[in-house]
Amino acid sequence: MPDSPSRRAPMPLAVYILGLSVFALGTSEFMLSGLLPPIADDMNVSIPQAGLLISAFAIGMVVGAPLLAVATLRLPRRTTLIALISVFGLGQIAGALAPTYEVLFASRVVSALACAGFWAVGAAVAIAMVPVNQRARAMAVMIGGLSVANVLGVPLGAFLGEHLGWRSAFWAVGAASAVALVGVVTRIPHIPLPEKKPELKRELTIYRDRQVWLAIVITALAAGGVFCAFSYLAPLLTDVAGLDSGWVPWILGLFGAGALIGTMIGGRVADAHLFGVLLSGITASTVFLVALALFASSQVAVIALAFLLGLSAFFTAPALNARMFNVAGAAPTLAGATTTAAFNLGNTSGPWLGGTVIDLDFGFASTAWAGAAMTALALAAVGVALRLQRGGGAGGTGGSRSRSRLIAKSAAARAGRPAGADSVPSTGA
Repeated sequence: MPDSPSRRAPMPLAVYILGLSVFALGTSEFMLSGLLPPIADDMNVSIPQAGLLISAFAIGMVVGAPLLAVATLRLPRRTTLIALISVFGLGQIAGALAPTYEVLFASRVVSALACAGFWAVGAAVAIAMVPVNQRARAMAVMIGGLSVANVLGVPLGAFLGEHLGWRSAFWAVGAASAVALVGVVTRIPHIPLPEKKPELKRELTIYRDRQVWLAIVITALAAGGVFCAFSYLAPLLTDVAGLDSGWVPWILGLFGAGALIGTMIGGRVADAHLFGVLLSGITASTVFLVALALFASSQVAVIALAFLLGLSAFFTAPALNARMFNVAGAAPTLAGATTTAAFNLGNTSGPWLGGTVIDLDFGFASTAWAGAAMTALALAAVGVALRLQRGGGAGGTGGSRSRSRLIAKSAAARAGRPAGADSVPSTGA
């Protein structure tokens, strides 16, 4: 089979460096969930006000991804990554030294913008360094960094915050960012811009495609549905299931372990069965969310379902990323930015919906019902996208073939190699 050599080709080391960088980014994004009480006490603000630091980061990601993608469109990819990871690291240092809540808030916004830009550009670089049939695997490596952040980084941040103060967690992420910076400087190859410089007007034409908007909707709903329940898992575990608070970090780590396993499996399967992964993964998330709502008072059930939700959500994630690059690959940087924004739109809207149903006195278990409604809508959107694909409409079969050729040429031009080449050398420039 002609594709088999590419399928067996090893993943470039540079892709793993990007995954290491995402570990630092992801730890910073999610670690505040375990640090809100000490931050609120130290900054003399309420816990809801401290919680706005989480919202600020998510909104910064939604806005920053497309904004930074456009702003850096004509800049060298490697130089852009170096600048963004440096700004992100400095943002962590600023947070660790912040004398007031306002300074800490500003540091989170700056960090989010740099994080969003790195995600968008890094995803485009990872895609450019591998053949078309290894895109989901490459994205799985990057998402794997996020999974490891949930398994190790977030619990470690909570541990440091409890024993050494919340500022120590920011210092630790700053150190991880410095390690990532060294990796980017030494291992990410120089990827020349194409001879014809990217034009914003031409790149923005991807938003005329219905499949691009469907991909955005699917990603936001699939991510939002899971995080609608996950964001309030701690009070569900203690107040509904009756578990001691000491169990919470371990069960959150169990979610992360499921996420890591799901990412590894999804990345292996999604390249060959993209729609199969989307349909099965989102269906599984819907079923698990309904089960969580029904059996929220059962300690055994909620522990098992925490693991299964992490597994199903991150099993789907590589396919969600790869789908966006398939339908918007003629503008890979904007495709990466759009995916990043879509995920964080879900990470913002899901917890908001969960908080709304709690405020309406439906209880913590209701967040799982609300999340299931979101994933069910995502599943319906996948069905529409698949119907368009098979029907040859926007993003249909005929269009997909010509688009695939355009994607291959675009990625090859950005990587400075002929179309069909397996990869870019993974050593530093």
